[in-house]
Amino acid sequence: MAHTHSHDDHHHHGHSHPHEHSHGPSAHPAQAAPWSILRMPVSTRMSAALAVSACLWAVVWLAMR
Repeated sequence: MAHTHSHDDHHHHGHSHPHEHSHGPSAHPAQAAPWSILRMPVSTRMSAALAVSACLWAVVWLAMR
């Protein structure tokens, strides 16, 4: 049994609808972050990266067992 259908009523034309975007008085001010990875010393960042990597490798090792 052949099934045919038409997509004539589903045409999408490439036009855009402009949307207003403004930051008025109701916008929230930026909040100070309690800590930032960019403010950490390089040695601390490297230690954290190695610790995360070791944890992920432990998960892989346990999954392969």
